[in-house]
Amino acid sequence: MNLDLIAKKVIKFKESEKYEEVKMRLREFNFEKKHHHEWFSELCFCLLTANASAESGIRVQNAIGRGFLDLEPEKLSRKLRELKYRFPNVRAKYIHEARRCSNIKDIIEKMPSGEAREFLVKNIKGLGMKEASHFLRNTGRTDVAIIDRHILRSMGQEVKGINKKRYEELELKLAQLARITKTSLAELDLILWAMQTGKVLK
Repeated sequence: MNLDLIAKKVIKFKESEKYEEVKMRLREFNFEKKHHHEWFSELCFCLLTANASAESGIRVQNAIGRGFLDLEPEKLSRKLRELKYRFPNVRAKYIHEARRCSNIKDIIEKMPSGEAREFLVKNIKGLGMKEASHFLRNTGRTDVAIIDRHILRSMGQEVKGINKKRYEELELKLAQLARITKTSLAELDLILWAMQTGKVLK
């Protein structure tokens, strides 16, 4: 992994018009004053993005809204199927089980990011390191990395076989890159993702 080379590309990106989209998106991740149901909706979005696209997760989240809290599993599964989501039954089950942590804002808001991520991975079925980090970033944390296939490719790494230990090693590398480029991990993720896909999502 050539950090200097990647850093040069990141710094060049920060001079582009696309960087304005990154900064705008980062401002949307302020969840401090948002309600509990919005936090839970974001948790469900991150459950939906595992092995699926962010675009499909956004589409489903916008369509279901508070139904993540209210719909019975069978109705939720049916709704996911109607929305052409890839894994309707399994994800409906995960979302239903996650409702025991519907007050997720109260549970993790005061925890350090590492502790909060451990809690999410251990207590929310369907969330791994990547998805838990995704949720934390989307609700305002800036010190965790979302290491998906796009980020791995930008780092010149193999896409498969990332266990917890390897994830944390790569996160340290990204933290080093963030320091070099004077960005947070949250900002760096959006930049690397945009460099790989041309898109700035969430």
